[in-house]
Amino acid sequence: MQPEKETNKSGKSKNMKKMLLTLGLLSYLPLCAQNPIIRDQFTADPTARVFNGKMYLYPSHDIPAPAGQRQDWFCMADYHVFSSENLTDWEDHGVIVTHNDVEWVRPESYAMWAPDCVCKNGKYYFYFPASPKSGRGFGIGVGISDSPSGPFRFEPNMIQGAMGIDPCVLIDDDGTSYLYWSGMGIRGCKLKDNMTELDGQSQQMEGLPDGFKEGPFAFKRNGIYYLTFPWVRKEGGTETLAYSTSTSPLGPWTFKGLIMAEHSNGCWTNHHSIVEYKGEWYLFYHHNDLSPKFDKNRSAHIDKITFAKNGDIIEVKPTIRGVGINPSTSRIEIDRYDEPGKGVTVEFVDTANTFKGWYATLTDKDSWLTYRDVDFSDLGASGYLIANVKAENNTELIIKEKNAKGKTLAKVKVVCMTEGQFRRDNRGRWMTLTSSLDYIPKGVTDLYITSADGNVSIDWIQFKNRDKYFQPASSGSARPDDQGFIRRWLLLDPIDKPNRSNTVFTDSYLQENFNKEYFANQFTAVPKSGQQEKVEKQVLTWHGLDSERFNVKLFRFADLNQKQIYGVLFWGVTVINCDEEIPNVRLAAGSNSASSWWLNGEQVLLLSGDRRMVEDDGMSQRLTLKKGKNILRCAVINGPGMSDFCVRFLDESGKPVTNYTINIE
Repeated sequence: MQPEKETNKSGKSKNMKKMLLTLGLLSYLPLCAQNPIIRDQFTADPTARVFNGKMYLYPSHDIPAPAGQRQDWFCMADYHVFSSENLTDWEDHGVIVTHNDVEWVRPESYAMWAPDCVCKNGKYYFYFPASPKSGRGFGIGVGISDSPSGPFRFEPNMIQGAMGIDPCVLIDDDGTSYLYWSGMGIRGCKLKDNMTELDGQSQQMEGLPDGFKEGPFAFKRNGIYYLTFPWVRKEGGTETLAYSTSTSPLGPWTFKGLIMAEHSNGCWTNHHSIVEYKGEWYLFYHHNDLSPKFDKNRSAHIDKITFAKNGDIIEVKPTIRGVGINPSTSRIEIDRYDEPGKGVTVEFVDTANTFKGWYATLTDKDSWLTYRDVDFSDLGASGYLIANVKAENNTELIIKEKNAKGKTLAKVKVVCMTEGQFRRDNRGRWMTLTSSLDYIPKGVTDLYITSADGNVSIDWIQFKNRDKYFQPASSGSARPDDQGFIRRWLLLDPIDKPNRSNTVFTDSYLQENFNKEYFANQFTAVPKSGQQEKVEKQVLTWHGLDSERFNVKLFRFADLNQKQIYGVLFWGVTVINCDEEIPNVRLAAGSNSASSWWLNGEQVLLLSGDRRMVEDDGMSQRLTLKKGKNILRCAVINGPGMSDFCVRFLDESGKPVTNYTINIE
């Protein structure tokens, strides 16, 4: 997530810079698909416009009121601009302007209310209200740019004759432009071609319903002019979104009805824009869901909007899911669901910092929720799931496709309590867990989330492609890499070997456990890839692999095969083929944690204790690689830690030995 960017304009006060810096430090979450769409700052009064095939968003910017300012009122010092091509990933282009950057605006006025931006003849015109240096009320100013994201050059004077707030500009099919604003009702006027002056006297918009109205947004669709506006329809009530239509850009207007009813939580304001993008119509509006106790800090939302055949707007029901297709490989915030079953609750992750978002809880085994429009196109066959969850008892999170009868993608074992040697108690603590996938959908589909026993909370889930730590060993022989490291190995599924701590890995302990026979011919035979070994109750498989890295990631190998990672013993075998005898070499190895190395049946190196993987951490005595086949074996043991190793041969001068081939036969 990007911190808030300071404008490069001159004239900003030290207090303003401090305020912007403080707000930048509040940034935690990325911009995202779900409602609200911007999560690192408040974004009220969202005006959306399509320029050059991309959606741009021009909101006002609520901030906590600094000392000396009215603490119970709207406080807005600057404007940001955002853009998106898919309505899912939003880029913050930074600050357009602050209240200290415009000649006619009163500095430190904190009254940069709802703006708009339009394009005409290749120029972008940014309209905004602000408190003037002289006089009372609000004036409306204009900034001009060659780009929708700026930089903007601001006119030295406000538009004469337009005193009010919430400017909106409609450019008609013939190129004529009209400016609308609110203040003692809603007014409108034709603009001159320069887009910075009124062309004549403004007029009151007639035919609108009684009651408080503000925030006009005008657009044209199928020959019908729409004037939309926040409207308080009840005495002492809060704002709805409503609309009127006309056959003329300045009316008279015929009132038609609601676009959206009052917010259910009593948020006093709503403010909006309506725009067509890629064949769909969208309603942008705001809500105070990130600031539930103070409705002067609002956040931008999006939902789809539809029209009846006669042009009437179908009333929009606000959602938390929002719009856009969520890539499966991006974070999916399950608490922004489409439809909940019984027993689903939603709470803030951190009530002291609501920008961290929410989490959902499935309170019993019959609880469920659905999350629509997840795109699995970028998830490969080796994909897996990550889930950030917490629970009070061990349970299982179940993710299916579409509904309760759909195919199961994953069953995530939520183990918050363990007994025995590795006893842990993570009840009520967030845990990031991984799970293999039993099924990967094709294309875009819906998710259905439930649990085996209930009482599990989910912050987010994400599907990920595995890094390519290994490839199946190719046919033929391999060679050591340029640094001499051996990457081709036969690896056996890990043997269960519980160890409470790595501190037990003394020489005597290791010799006893490394030299124990776990399976037949473990020190003499070269197994085949796919061959199985029976070790007590375990049935383990050998895997012929080429490591993508110089250090062989054993814990990734175990995870890839859905095996235990901790408290295990790994075995590896490879074959070194020499065209001639190579004397006076040393085996140099590093491992995490303890390991033993055998060449042609003889132990040549023991790395004991609680180690970290460091190349050439230990070195054998002088050895001779005989002509022909040499069998190199290793065993790596761990406790509550991860395991990997690296190994190579060095000559007398310490240079890597590379004049041999490697196979696993």
